[in-house]
This record gives sequence, structure tokens and C-alpha cells, in this order.
Amino acid sequence: MQRLLTLLVLFLCLGINAQVTQEIFESFKLQERRDVQYYFPESYTEEKKYPLIVVLDAEYLFDQVVANSKFYSNFHGMPEAIVVGVHQSKNNLREFDCGFETDSGLPTEKGKLFFEFLGMELIPYLETKYNTAPFKMFVGYDITANFGNFYLFKEDSLFNAYINISPTLAPEMENRIPSRLSAMNKKIFYQLILEGEKSEYTNRILALDQTLKALEAENIHYYFDHYKDADHISVASYGIGKAFDNIFGMFKPISPKEYKEKILTSVYPVFKYLEDKQTSIENLFGFKKKTSLNDIMAIYAGSRKKEDFESLKPLSELCKKEYPNTMLGFYFEGEYYEQMGEPKKALRTFEKAFGMEEIDFLTKEMALEKIDALKADFGY
Repeated sequence: MQRLLTLLVLFLCLGINAQVTQEIFESFKLQERRDVQYYFPESYTEEKKYPLIVVLDAEYLFDQVVANSKFYSNFHGMPEAIVVGVHQSKNNLREFDCGFETDSGLPTEKGKLFFEFLGMELIPYLETKYNTAPFKMFVGYDITANFGNFYLFKEDSLFNAYINISPTLAPEMENRIPSRLSAMNKKIFYQLILEGEKSEYTNRILALDQTLKALEAENIHYYFDHYKDADHISVASYGIGKAFDNIFGMFKPISPKEYKEKILTSVYPVFKYLEDKQTSIENLFGFKKKTSLNDIMAIYAGSRKKEDFESLKPLSELCKKEYPNTMLGFYFEGEYYEQMGEPKKALRTFEKAFGMEEIDFLTKEMALEKIDALKADFGY
């Protein structure tokens, strides 16, 4: 399976060039001309909003991020994204752009300017020119990964998600990051990735991991992946795909594990799980995602399993909106009335369902069986 995923990502890489552009960005803040790459989805339209992914060390990471973005949008329901990559290998720019003071751990003077270049020039330029969603993600590697963490310390974090690949941690960063995250109200996705090859930063990264795992904050979604077979060069290839899987997991269909461990064990109404999932997507990404049949059937099954028949009513209303020509909405509503002890309403509703299009497991025969059973039981 892993080989299949790798081949699929490589296949997607082959189609990158058609949607990638490169330009020289004139930066007022840096007083420099910088090489920048952009990826725009083939189907880009002003009718949709697109998350923005900012990638440093673009020569090394850009193609990998684009390939994974395409893969997860094609096969796992992640929204298509705009990716911007900043080139930093020439003349060792990365060390100047993302450098920090060895005593205080704060950005150097050049680092402060680069901080403003991303936050006040490059990102606003893309937000003005293209239809971007509120959700923004940062991707960096060793010293550039550490640099991304500085954006956590803005009053309002510039990014919603951070992928930190083997970060070269500035002094005290293993204490400052947890302290800052624990004080935040904004929902943050924080991914930490570490290779098996030991470095002078390994113990500090592991200490950071332990502190972040101990955080008790519902708004912080923390993930740690330790690839013991990876070295410092290969770790990005190991970790980026899994990071996408973690951060954009809300777009994936409800899995059997999720159904058993989260829906069936929850003390809240079953429909609330789906409602919270959809609300979270809308708040983070600025658009409503059509509910998959998989998720609808998971909520339906959970409602019946837990005898939470009240959840069938809002589920039926959702189905009427999103699958208006099918039986789904009226069939679920019919079951709701049936369980609530309102057979006349149930009969009329199943009759409506009978006149609609079949979908998935629902057939006209099933609606007819319900109609016949109600007529037999109540003499209609």
C-alpha cells in the first residue's frame, strides 16, 4: 500500500509543471528581488476559496508539498490549495532569512525583515490577487521550520497549521512554544516531525514533544511523528504526506475506527458530531463542504445503534438540502416520525420518499415495505 501511495504521488508530480509559475518578487521590506514559485490548481475558479500553503526551502520542499496537496485533494477530500514557495538555497539565504540570535533566540535583524516580507508583502499579495480561504499553513525544514514558530507569537497567529520538519530550535523554543500554544484561543494544527538520526537538537525536540503532549487545550491539535529509519535529508519525504493526513483529516470520510471510538462513545447527540465537523470546516476554510454519503450513513447507523432517534430529524433536513432529488431526506424523516409514535406523519413521509430517486442502499422497495407495514399495523 505504501508503495502504491508513493507511485500515485510521483504520478501527480509529473503533472505539476502545467500549474506552476515562477517569478521574481520585488520586496520593499528586504530591498531584494526574491525567487518565488506558485502552484494554482488546474480547476482554479473565482467561485471557490483556496487554502494557502507557504513553503520555505522551496528548492527542497515545494514539489513534495504540491504533490501531496494534489494527492490529498484528489483522493481524500482535502480542498484544493494554492502553494507558494520561497527559494532560499542560493548564497545560503536560508541562514540569513531565518537566523536567530544565539543569546535571546529571537530573529536577527535580517530575520525580522524576512518575517515582515512573508506576513506583510507576499501573503497579502496573494490574498489580494486570488480567492484564498482563511486557512493558512506553514511548512519549513530545520532552521526554516524553527522560523515558522515566530508567527505563533503574533497577537493572532498568522497561520492555522504548522509543519515543523526536524526544527533547528532557537534557545528556549522548547519552552516558549508550549507556553504560547497553551495561552491561545485560536484553533491550531501543529505537526512536529523528527528523524531517527541523532543531532544536537534531538533531545530538545523530544522534550518539546513531551511538553506539547501534556497540553490540555481542545483548540490545539498536536501531532508528532518520529521516523527512526529516516536521516536528516530523507525525513521530509517520510513526513509531509503523514502531516497532510493529520492536518486535513477532517475532510476524510468517517472511518470505522472514528465511528466506534468517537461517535458511539460520545455523550452528545449523534448528529452533533457531524454538525461540529461541518462547522469546523466552514469556520477554518470559509466554505461549506457537501456531506459525503459515507458520513451520512455513519450518522444514520449511529443514531439507530444508540437509539438516538432525535438525530434523524436534523439528518433528514440536511439530506433534503444536499441530496434534494433523492429518497434520503424523506426516508430518514419517515423513520423519525415512526420512532416518535406519529404513524400518520410517518406514512405520508414514506410515500413522499417512494416518489423520489433511489440512492445508495435506499430503494423504492424499502419505502414500500415501510408503507405497507404502517398500513397493516394501524389499519390505514
